Amino acid sequence: MANSSKMVHLQCNLNKTASSATYLLVTRHSLPTLLPTVKMAAKSLGVALVTGAAQGLGRAIALRLAKDGYKVAVNDIADKSDQLKTVAREIEQLNGLESHCVTADVSNEAEVEAMVDSVTKTLGGLDVMVANAGIITRGKNVTEYTAEEWDKIFAVNTRGVFLCYKYAAKQLITQGRGGRIIGASSIAGRKAGAYTSAYCASKFAVRGLTQSAALELGEHGITVNAYAPGFMKTALTEAFWDDPDTLLSKYGLAPQPSYKFGEPEDIASLVSYLASKEAHYITGQTISPNGGILSD
Repeated sequence: MANSSKMVHLQCNLNKTASSATYLLVTRHSLPTLLPTVKMAAKSLGVALVTGAAQGLGRAIALRLAKDGYKVAVNDIADKSDQLKTVAREIEQLNGLESHCVTADVSNEAEVEAMVDSVTKTLGGLDVMVANAGIITRGKNVTEYTAEEWDKIFAVNTRGVFLCYKYAAKQLITQGRGGRIIGASSIAGRKAGAYTSAYCASKFAVRGLTQSAALELGEHGITVNAYAPGFMKTALTEAFWDDPDTLLSKYGLAPQPSYKFGEPEDIASLVSYLASKEAHYITGQTISPNGGILSD
């Protein structure tokens, strides 16, 4: 932007939590209201936090919730802080509301607790938690995994979701106005594939966690659901974009001549609905947008 009055101002601070020596990089963004491309929202729907939001599904979810009218906080690991700042700028350009970046490792309890606290204090509360962050390792037989590799996948995909559920739930209960907790499972958490046993097991675990948490938190007006994407057009599946049948075969699924990879926005639209007031009667569910390759 040529006009300096329209520049995005970034301020970086090191925020030290009172309970630990963990440091988080917190970046706040503020866009002038004169920016002509901003569509000003009359009123915020609330505050949403999306983990793993620097790219892919997380980015799409964050942008969709921004379009819906939420103040959106975004999280990812420190190595992706530049991408995260870009997403935050996009969010503010979409709805004119404040965004907030927090880099944190979702497998680290102290960092997750501090992340939720930072978002709550900066944006004025929390209404929607989307525990999206995840990792995958492919190409290993169950006999080839090391315990360390197995633990790393579970640390992010399962422990990370649990910690996000835990600290979001504590905040939502304290606020006393209900809320939405949404986690990332996978089609691999409904039907396992070969050479991805650790990933599949971690995503099956998210389904069980989601069901249990929904039963426990319902009395507080909190719904807990998960999304289980099929094969999406992201960096993780790029090698198969021109040959989806090879990927389908790894999961024991029949070739689908008309099958197409889903887009991140397909998942974002589901999360948008699960976060809405209209979805108050849906809880404990893991919903799988997968293009019809796996049915209930």
